[in-house]
Amino acid sequence: MHPYFSQEVRYAGLIQSSVRAAFSLLNCGRSEGPMISAQHSPLTRKLSAFVALSEAELAALERLHQRRRTFVAGRDMVHQGQTDQAAYVLSSGWVCSYKIQPDGTRQIVDFQIPGDFLGLRSVLLRTSDHSFEPIVKIEAAEVLKDDLLKTFAETPRLAAAILWAASRDEAMVVEHLVGLGRRDADARMAHFLLELGSRLALVGLGTKEGYDCPLTQYHLADALGLSAIHVNRVLRQLRESGMATFRNGRVSFGDRDKLVALAEFDPVYLDHTGPLLI
Repeated sequence: MHPYFSQEVRYAGLIQSSVRAAFSLLNCGRSEGPMISAQHSPLTRKLSAFVALSEAELAALERLHQRRRTFVAGRDMVHQGQTDQAAYVLSSGWVCSYKIQPDGTRQIVDFQIPGDFLGLRSVLLRTSDHSFEPIVKIEAAEVLKDDLLKTFAETPRLAAAILWAASRDEAMVVEHLVGLGRRDADARMAHFLLELGSRLALVGLGTKEGYDCPLTQYHLADALGLSAIHVNRVLRQLRESGMATFRNGRVSFGDRDKLVALAEFDPVYLDHTGPLLI
């Protein structure tokens, strides 16, 4: 169990927490209310960066959002090695994708935000090569393989947009590999915070000034190949230099230009320049 899951609580508080957790688990998988329509969903905003979606394509997206579910934080929705699982479209909340090594250590591969597909590659390849864990309570639309393939066949432009999104995710993984192998700790952190900001801005959840972020320093450590102590030191350096502050679940950019220069951040790989297909 990771350190950020453990807390010291009084006995009475522990009983109350256990009762609340039990009810949360009973409700896992049930939507507590209508999610936002697909026409205004984060996925639609994201795909619109690649293609100007038609009414037929918006209707197809609406059908992909029919199976709406909720998942509690800290409980895997997809397990490494799992077969025959569905993909998901994240509508609200944050998820981390990770791999567990034979010695039990965890490497976070990426973080998923609203508008992202979860497990798309695993559905097409039949076996999940990593796990997905909600960081907070999330809402997601379950997408079955047959429904996905039918959508691809009926709306090829939408299929191209989803392929664009998957290709963009692959480009981000390449950047993460470069960061782990070649960037020092402060540049690695700066690049990560800027990339998250750009991704969130695309779906209307961030600005050039900053964004809300539920990640802990342990999440950052697992994702960036650093110790939690090193993460704390780097964040303090960025704060003291006036470039960025990460405090109380909020990332705020002070001197963004200086942060971009430190990270040598070029967002061209995120491909946010406007629709390619009209």
